[in-house]
Amino acid sequence: MFRRKFFAMAALALFTPATVLAASTDAAPASSDPGADKLNDQQRLHSLEERVKQLESAPPVAPTSAANSFNPAILLILSGLYANLSQDPANYRITGFPLPSGVDAGPGQRGFSLAESELGIYANIDPYFYGGLNYSMHPDDTASVEEAFVQTIALPNGFTVKAGRFFSGIGYLNAQHAHVWDFVDAPLVYQAFLGTQFGDDALQVKWLAPTELFLELGAELGRGRPFPGSDRDKNGSGAGTVFVHVGGDVGASHSWRAGLSILESSPRNREFSETDLTGNDITNAFSGDGRLWIADFVWKYAPNGNPVRTNFKLQAEYLRREEDGDLTYDTTGVASTAAYDARQSGWYLQGIYQFMPYWRVGLRAEQLDHGTVDYGSNNANLPRSGFNPSKHSVMVDFNPSEFSRIRLQFARDQSRQDVTDNQWFVQYQMSLGAHGAHQY
Repeated sequence: MFRRKFFAMAALALFTPATVLAASTDAAPASSDPGADKLNDQQRLHSLEERVKQLESAPPVAPTSAANSFNPAILLILSGLYANLSQDPANYRITGFPLPSGVDAGPGQRGFSLAESELGIYANIDPYFYGGLNYSMHPDDTASVEEAFVQTIALPNGFTVKAGRFFSGIGYLNAQHAHVWDFVDAPLVYQAFLGTQFGDDALQVKWLAPTELFLELGAELGRGRPFPGSDRDKNGSGAGTVFVHVGGDVGASHSWRAGLSILESSPRNREFSETDLTGNDITNAFSGDGRLWIADFVWKYAPNGNPVRTNFKLQAEYLRREEDGDLTYDTTGVASTAAYDARQSGWYLQGIYQFMPYWRVGLRAEQLDHGTVDYGSNNANLPRSGFNPSKHSVMVDFNPSEFSRIRLQFARDQSRQDVTDNQWFVQYQMSLGAHGAHQY
């Protein structure tokens, strides 16, 4: 009997407004007669029990009718940039590493500009699925869908499945949005081999091992739409990836993660602009198979695991690309097709040090290796330079909170043979709305 009375009173306290409870109490004030107090208590308890019965018998409210039944996390990234470049960005190229038109590479435009800003909407769909949309607004007033996907959240045994458009899990930097980068721009090797980032329309399966050591395995099958692939009208997939990441802690102050990834693609008629040995601007097209290997490593240090005051991050990636197939020289002119085989690589190494709260400094060194490129019978028409593009950058940024950042960066860019571009950048990045935790 006591348990019933207790639960009845607790339930009404939860579901009845405080003003109603106050009114009920005032209606039966305590008296000096113990018998009267007991009677009043019994009357109030009876009243509470009746109200609990009414609540229990009331029809339930459908979840979809509640005003806040769908409350997604909305994130807006506002980013702006001022660039002072010693060389004309219209003539930017990476010598020996031609890119298709439309690929976002290079320092951008001079002067003030809106940098890449993002609008993201993310939410749990139900107990089984999670979904998200990330819309990117570019400096040239165009916009594109960076990510639009659904992902499982309830599969057993550490499995996760994702479908839609998303940044691939290969490497370390590729899956991160631009506002998470530690420098204004992506490394040269990402620009040359991935067109800055590889995001595809794909299906991804990942498995997280139930071990103390962090171990993640993943695979993806996709359309192969973006560079280094090409959009093809075909059934099946045009690109696939496999990746593995391992990591762990070393004491209380150190942690690490290492990975190995493979991206395979089969572009058809992937066009790119080039300058031949006579100095003419031409358009070539590649059809064949490509394989990109990525090895990545990250080491983080924070005293006793607390990164608030000081911390340090060392990050490096090495990429190697192999392509073979056919290359058509001068598609709009003589159109000579011959065998093509290329082996090229590149790397970057960077360190970020937060020397006091809110302030960080960073250094990045990077280089591409032209490797070996064989155009077959077209060797007499196309240049085969031994030049290795390189770049060195230094930055300092001020982070008053996790939602705001102001950055100053200087880079000495030697992507073009016999040309040095001294680049100054001032950047701001502001996060409005929900801000989820970043990946390791």
